[in-house]
Formats: sequence, structure tokens, C-alpha cells
Amino acid sequence: MSPAVDRVLELARRGPVTARDLAALGVPRAHLQRLCARGDLVRVGRGVYRGADSEATELASVAEVAKRVPHVVVCLLTALQIHGLTTELPHEVWVLIHTRARTPHIQGHRLHVVRASGAAATYGVEARTIEGVEVKVTSPAKTVADCFRYRDHVGLEVALAALRDYRRKGRGRRGFSVDALVEAARADRVFSVVRPYLEALA
Repeated sequence: MSPAVDRVLELARRGPVTARDLAALGVPRAHLQRLCARGDLVRVGRGVYRGADSEATELASVAEVAKRVPHVVVCLLTALQIHGLTTELPHEVWVLIHTRARTPHIQGHRLHVVRASGAAATYGVEARTIEGVEVKVTSPAKTVADCFRYRDHVGLEVALAALRDYRRKGRGRRGFSVDALVEAARADRVFSVVRPYLEALA
């Protein structure tokens, strides 16, 4: 095998790869079919592949979605999972897109899409590496603020639980300050909603 194919297999063991990744490494698409036929790669979605011997984590679907649609921002229940602010494992990948963006559809994955514009769409977006894939995800503070903004989607009880976990688990952790939460709530225009609950926990 060529060094480029070896590199593809190495990447595929760490996380999902696409035909575009192969092209960037100078590997013809025909090699992709051969690698699948030999059992070195397994197709996990349209245009997305993993190494046959790779071990997918509980965030595998997040990495695969980010690989297919890198412009989406992982948010709400999925972001709570990433930040350790819930023990629930969501059955969908929750993503935030711009109000005017086209709704993504990804074969093999269920998405729960919410929309925003302005600061609510851009504030508090971080980059995380999950299974070798760069994923855009809302910060811990923005995630909690979003739970209040989109409480009709997630339920007020989920938002309150997220706030309690943020205050309890976030003590001394970077990015979990009250000030960060206040700024995120203001960006989301829900500070007046969050404030009484935040004061009750002070």
C-alpha cells in the first residue's frame, strides 16, 4: 500500500473519513472501493467511512455529523453531553444553524435542528476535537443559556437541571463562571428569564 493509503487507514482508525479526505491525500476514489471491499473501511453513512477496527465512542454520531456538515454548531442536549452537564444520552444530534441556512439531512443520523441569527448564532462557539474531527460546539455557558432560549424544545426542567449542574459541577472550572453565563444569556436575550433562577442558586 502507498503511504497515502496508510495515512487514510490511520485517520479512519481515529474517526470518520470522507472521499474528500482521500482526495486531499492524493488517493483516488477507486482506492476507497477497494479498501471497503477488503474490509479495511466500513461505510457508516453517505460518503462517510470508518476503519473496520476502530472503536466508536458515544460521541461517534457527533463526529460523523460534523464531518458531513462542518458548518453546523452542536448545541443543547448534545452539547450538555459533551460538557458533562447531563447523564442523558440524546437519541438525536442537536445542531444550531443560521435562520436562513438550508436544513441538513444526513442519512443514518437523526438531527434536531434549531435556528438563530445574530449574536445568538455566533456567540460562545468553540472548537472541539472529537474522534479526530473538529466539531463546533456551544460553550458550557452558551449551552445553558440556549436551554432557556429553546425551552419549548428541551423543556424547562431540562434547562433548570442544566443550570444546577453548571453551578455545581462548574466550580473552579474554566468557562463555567457566573459572568460567562450572564453574557451568554444576554447574547441569547434570555437574561431576564435566567436571572431569577440564577439568583435562587446563589
